[in-house]
Amino acid sequence: LRLLAAGNGNCQILAGGTDLLVRLRSEMGDEPESILDIKRIEELREITPEAGGWRIGAAVSGAEMGEHPALVADWPGVVEAMNLIGSTQIQGRATLAGNLCNASPAADSVPAMVAAGAMARIAGPDGARDIPVSEVPTGPGRTSLGKAEFITSIYLPPRPEGGGDAYLRFTPRSEMDIAVVGCGVALTLDGAGICISARVSLGAVGPVVMLVEAGAGALVGTEVDDAALDALAAACSDAASPIDDKRGTVAFRTHVAGVLARRAASIAKTRAGGAS
Repeated sequence: LRLLAAGNGNCQILAGGTDLLVRLRSEMGDEPESILDIKRIEELREITPEAGGWRIGAAVSGAEMGEHPALVADWPGVVEAMNLIGSTQIQGRATLAGNLCNASPAADSVPAMVAAGAMARIAGPDGARDIPVSEVPTGPGRTSLGKAEFITSIYLPPRPEGGGDAYLRFTPRSEMDIAVVGCGVALTLDGAGICISARVSLGAVGPVVMLVEAGAGALVGTEVDDAALDALAAACSDAASPIDDKRGTVAFRTHVAGVLARRAASIAKTRAGGAS
């Protein structure tokens, strides 16, 4: 924190470096005066149980998350989303916190974290604070972090009994591509198979990842049957506000947002029922 403060906003955090180094080599934006590598701070490299949930250090790699059976069992959608980022080599470096702070609207892990209700712990000159992951990105490439602040960990809450989550994305290629649309769904079923809570999020269809409350409302109180899934798909398509670019048109992305939401909710329902 002292080094960050001394840098007066010109010191950049390096967790995995898989975004930062690309930006530097591509000369995208101003070059920082210094880079602070947090990869060898042991406290930031741990996955630890906490209050029934999981605290994931800012320097924990995607590969390490995928090799943690208990974390995978509780939040498979979050881990799967993280493991979609890059190649096997990238997985050995890339981190949840880094993916979040890169603030790309198409980040894969962020919709999954938002659906899970994840919290980010931020350290700064005035101490530590916890905020919802959804409040970190404020626009493409921009975050709410102050100049001398950085994320030290991500907290995933306890998986509810009868809970399940999933993340899906559409990409032109099957591997190592950027999401045209991404969707995260987390839901909870009661003993009778009725959805009692849900969170639905979309990525790559707006300037930041969005929480689709109308989509969650379409699931709650239902058995997550075809009618509910149709209502979910319609709500997500209505909520999407994408742009036309070389990866997809507005019309295509709007349609795919609904399709992915339907499929992700079906997977989350299956997992909530106890299947992997």
